This record gives sequence, C-alpha cells and structure tokens, in this order.
Amino acid sequence: MDLLKTAAKKGAFLAPLAGISDLPFRLISRTQGCSLAYTEMISANGLVRETARTYEYLKMNIDDHPLGVQIFGADPQIMAEAAGIVADKGVDLIDINMGCPVRKVIKTGAGAVLLKDPALCARIIEAVKKAVSIPVTVKIRSGWNRSSINAVEIARIAEDCCADAVTVHARTADQGYSGKANWKIIAEVKKAVKIPVIGNGDIRQPLDVVKMLSETDCDAVMVGRGALGNPWIFKGINQLFNNQALDYLPTLKQRMEMIENHWKMEVKFLGLKVADKSFHKHILWYTKGLDNSHKFRENIGKLKKDEGLLQLLKDYFRSLEEA
Repeated sequence: MDLLKTAAKKGAFLAPLAGISDLPFRLISRTQGCSLAYTEMISANGLVRETARTYEYLKMNIDDHPLGVQIFGADPQIMAEAAGIVADKGVDLIDINMGCPVRKVIKTGAGAVLLKDPALCARIIEAVKKAVSIPVTVKIRSGWNRSSINAVEIARIAEDCCADAVTVHARTADQGYSGKANWKIIAEVKKAVKIPVIGNGDIRQPLDVVKMLSETDCDAVMVGRGALGNPWIFKGINQLFNNQALDYLPTLKQRMEMIENHWKMEVKFLGLKVADKSFHKHILWYTKGLDNSHKFRENIGKLKKDEGLLQLLKDYFRSLEEA
C-alpha cells in the first residue's frame, strides 16, 4: 500500500487516542514530523444517525493529511454506511477499531470484544471494504486476555478480507493500558501475513521505535501515549530515520511556545468553551517531570478562565528559567 509505505519511510504514525487525537493535537504532532495521523475513534452509529457531536470528530483541514479516520461499531451494515460517509469527507484511509478495551465501547459489542467473534470481524471488514475505494486498515489487540491470544488469526482474517494493513497493539484487552506490551505478538503477526503490519505499544522514546522495528520486522510504528505532552518524540524519530544525531528534547522556551501554540489551536478550531474544558490535561502532560510542577498543577486545578491559565504558565516557566 503506497500511502502507508511512503508514510512509514518518513516517520512514525500518531495513534487514534480517545479524547485526545483531535485536529489541534494532530496538527501539533505533524509540526514535529508525524507522518500519518488518525482521528480518535468515531461511533459508526453516530455518523449514520447524523449526531452533531459525532461529526465534530471529523474536523480536519488542508494541513491534516495524510489522515486516517477510525470508526467503531458492531453491525457490518452500519459500519459500511459510516465508512461511506467518512470517505466522502476526503480522508485518506479508514481504520476499523477492534481493540478498544473501554467498557462503554465493549458493552455495545464493539472494540476489543470483537476479537471473541472472528466471523463477525470478517463480516465487518468485508462490508467496509466493499463500501469504499480508499484503503482500509484494522487495529487490534493481542487478544481478549492471556488465554485467548488470537492476533495472528484476526490478522489473517483481515488479510483474507482484503484489508490494506493491520495495526497490532501488543497488549490484551484485559490489560487495558497497564503492564508491558508483548512485541513478540507483533513479530508473529508480521510472519503470518503479507499485508503491512503496524506495531503499537510502549513507544516512549525515539530509540523504542528502532528497537521495535528490529525485534518485530514490522512495516511501521504507531505512537500513542508516548506523544502526550511530548510531540517532540516524532522529531527524534525522524532524526533517527535520517541517521542524524538524536537532539529532540525542547528548551524551556520551546516547550512554552509549543503549549501556547497548542492552546491557540484549541481555541481556533474547537472554540474557547471546549478549550477551557479540554486543555488542562495537556498542560499536565507538557509540564510532567519539570521542577516544582506539583505546586503548579495544584494551582491550575483551581483556574477556570484561559487568561489566568496562560499567565500562570508564563509565571511558572519564568521561575524555571530564573532558577
């Protein structure tokens, strides 16, 4: 698949992170070298029912490409209809979520619980492929739990149903986001199928990408939580890909500038009301590990207005520079 091959040569992919991978976050990641980004997962039912809130997740612009949209659901026909809606928006590929372990998704029969029903997985992939002409990828987990590791089986089904690639998050559904990702599962999937395999799980620094590629032979690497408060990870990955010296960590000034730019994008694309509610989590990630961050975190938890937040940020970073 040319799109994935080209993107994989340029750098790492940004994972579909629920509540995080919105347009501003994707654009920020792209400024640092993210070569392909996915939206957070979007409900197929919401798309078909034309729910206004669901369509908010489809916000994109000309700089937000190549872009994959991840959809979730349990009904093949609804998934196919939703895929058609997404394809008409001009995105570059569609990803089918078969790995989300969150209870509210699982209880609808979607996400990682689909791994328990390989036949249904096949029907969903086939339906989506028939509905669109753009590439279709599938994101899975290692299995439902440690006694039912079936990533290879599901990957083979995806290949048989003409999926263009499969992403393997090397944790089981019952692990959630805890414990360690078992990259051996990614390697096993890579050996079992001919379609591109994208590795995901425990990429916390650029060198982890090199290690995953070496240990699994996967075709591309996807970064998830390692990008939280750290979009510079993509810059470091690109440096390694281009045989450059690893020099990606930001100065305090660069960190502050990134936070301000991210905030401005949130306000521009999502509106001040949404930004006020959603941006605090990014502030916590951006300042994690910095000196005296505990007190700063306590203070921003008491704020409600963006003006106070930005001023508190500037005062905090000024104190760090003067220390």
